[in-house]
Amino acid sequence: QVQLVESGGGLVQTGGSLRLSCEASGRTFSSYTMGWFRQFPGKEREFVATFPRNGGHTYYSDSVKGRFTISRGNTKTAVFLQMNSLKPEDTAVYYCALGLRLITSALRVPNAYDYWGQGTQVTVSS
Repeated sequence: QVQLVESGGGLVQTGGSLRLSCEASGRTFSSYTMGWFRQFPGKEREFVATFPRNGGHTYYSDSVKGRFTISRGNTKTAVFLQMNSLKPEDTAVYYCALGLRLITSALRVPNAYDYWGQGTQVTVSS
């Protein structure tokens, strides 16, 4: 079993920055994809950014591209999301996810991921 623990959420003003962290522990795998999703009240979870298991090109949703940056730690068990120029519409619960054997076409699909963190609230005030 894999446990994912997020941290770094909080309250920030419009234009501010936050850095989310996610640490994976438990069962280890040789390679895996780690990504971030978010969920607005009453909505389904939506893709934010992902770092594929092959370490290549990172992917972002159009709504965060140019403002958010995903990165992985040196040990590859951590993933970070640097969020800059935050807007009130970024307010959501942010989830870290880990996927095994994901293909490119599935990187943005929540159901394709195998493990999830508990979520961390990000609130951007106007």
